[in-house]
Amino acid sequence: MLDAKMPEAWRVLRIQSELVDGIERLITLKGAVTVFGGARFPEGSPEYQQAVRLGELLGSEGIPVITGGGPGLMEACNRGAFPEPGSSIGLNIELPFEQYPNAYLDISLHFRYFFVRKFMFVKHAAGFIALPGGYGTLDELFEALTLVQTQKVQRFPIILVGKKHWSGLVNWLMDTVLERHCIDASDLNLFRLVDTVDEAAENIIEYIKERNEVV
Repeated sequence: MLDAKMPEAWRVLRIQSELVDGIERLITLKGAVTVFGGARFPEGSPEYQQAVRLGELLGSEGIPVITGGGPGLMEACNRGAFPEPGSSIGLNIELPFEQYPNAYLDISLHFRYFFVRKFMFVKHAAGFIALPGGYGTLDELFEALTLVQTQKVQRFPIILVGKKHWSGLVNWLMDTVLERHCIDASDLNLFRLVDTVDEAAENIIEYIKERNEVV
């Protein structure tokens, strides 16, 4: 019986280790923006180029950029931020198919547990930006919306970029989820839908400057 419980005890220590390492490595961050986006967009795609520009816009203002640290739009945003004054940070996750950290990171952390990684995404974030993406992006988006809705974190901007990509989801939230009283009308105000990364960056930068959070 005791032998069977030992692996669980070691798992708790691994979780604790990831938390301590993440907190210590990122302790100096202030006013960071967490950016989510799909890993499957290639370098030549318009979405990739827009993500590079987003990283440039945020980084040039000295705003740290946090992504999932992998390829696609994560890489693109880190790539844009990497040469700029703001830090470029990647929070990688151990997956059955290997995810390698992209080459544009000032700080790279590696996580075994999704929930520890999610905690780090939120802990230092003054705002979230969701670029087009799949299940992982949706997971992080709704995690952020739930935390703000339930007042587990202070409200911050959550911005969806790309009306073509996100409008179907927004319409479903309005026409089905709200219509069936699963959310309140005010919950639709927890996020903003914009069409360009310039709009997203402008909103986030204004919010951060108002709070005097840029280092």
